[in-house]
Amino acid sequence: MLGSTIQNPQSANAAAPFAALRPERPHVALATTKVLVVDTDADLRSSMIQFLGAHGFQVFEADSVASARALLPALSPDVIVLDVLIPGEDGLSLARELSLRPDLAVIVQSSLASETDRIVGLEAGADDYIAKPASLRELLARIRAVRRRGNRNDLARERASLCYRFANWSLDMERRELRDPAHEIVSLSDGEFAVLRTFVERPQRVLTRDQLLEFARGPDSDAYDRAIDTQISRLRRKLGGRSRDDLIRTVRSEGYMFIPKVEIA
Repeated sequence: MLGSTIQNPQSANAAAPFAALRPERPHVALATTKVLVVDTDADLRSSMIQFLGAHGFQVFEADSVASARALLPALSPDVIVLDVLIPGEDGLSLARELSLRPDLAVIVQSSLASETDRIVGLEAGADDYIAKPASLRELLARIRAVRRRGNRNDLARERASLCYRFANWSLDMERRELRDPAHEIVSLSDGEFAVLRTFVERPQRVLTRDQLLEFARGPDSDAYDRAIDTQISRLRRKLGGRSRDDLIRTVRSEGYMFIPKVEIA
């Protein structure tokens, strides 16, 4: 059990011992990120607290799973750096429990470094797995990486609830509904929806076929570029323009551009 200051992280006196001096130019994007270090090694905890604190993080510590669990409700950390080999309740049990929380990233840091150990840790719900001993700079890079992924996921969830309007049409992202100017629903296939979503999120700019494939289907898509031509041809028919370039313009030797101004309803 750690000292009484760690048990009340909401008070000013509680946070002070665990936040190291900031550098003159901290990493601004992550300046409010709260990190909870869970490890039995007091020297290692101290090193991580000092190093991460100097890079703009608010850092807290716990020496057991029970102590960490007690801190979670009041602390609400963004990232937990968690050792697996903790006496009593092991770290993997906490990782499994926290895997149900999309707002919290778990980085396992363990001396168990075999491929099987890594797989077990990741399947338990960890977002990343670092073998000890690891440099503090690597830990910093891993924390920043999981935070960037979390920010992208937040943005994706936000975009999924938007409704876009263009040329008297509307595209409801949550309901996956396209409505024409008469407010009638126009049916879209999954591929057509993905391409139209890509256009309304990036209007009035030229997108190559490769970009459209990546934005619409992801970087690991095995679709070929002419599949985009087919999807766009179908979209044009459904959007009912008087000519093929009314809403989606072909830019010779470059790609396509979505012409109308797009607004968020």
